Amino acid sequence: MHRIYSNICGLKEFGLWGKIAECLSEVLPTLPGKMKQTIARISVLVDDYDEAIKFYTRKLKFILLEDTQLSETKRWVVVAPKGSEGCNLLLAKAVNDEQKSRIGNQAGGRVFLFLFTDDFQQAYQNLLDQSVTIIRQASQEVYGRVAVFADLYGNLWDLVEPSDNRSGL
Repeated sequence: MHRIYSNICGLKEFGLWGKIAECLSEVLPTLPGKMKQTIARISVLVDDYDEAIKFYTRKLKFILLEDTQLSETKRWVVVAPKGSEGCNLLLAKAVNDEQKSRIGNQAGGRVFLFLFTDDFQQAYQNLLDQSVTIIRQASQEVYGRVAVFADLYGNLWDLVEPSDNRSGL
């Protein structure tokens, strides 16, 4: 087995265990039988599609990735922060009493979503300029600069610029 990984990584000597370990961390996930998974979307319950699109695209400066009519009452609406390559939001219109009761409180009063930024001051100033409700003012924490804000329905968000040593927070 060691020879296989050594050949895959282009190693000629068997004494390079550090290099082998580094290479294995890259090679093993790509071998057959290793499943790669990622969270692609998170549903956010909304009361009105257009109202939610307006909030996310105008106030938070997100990009509308898709808005497809699926039926008379259902649309597939996806938004994401500018420059985001990861998870995005599916704006899902609540259709029954149980779903409607969760609008704005999907996390039971806790922070629901975390919006990371590489320019906290600009992002925070945008929230202020757009009259987004600030729940907790900006502060410096061990993991980075953070403020808590509410979306148009009341779901809580953390705006975070991670500290240099906490990028994977």
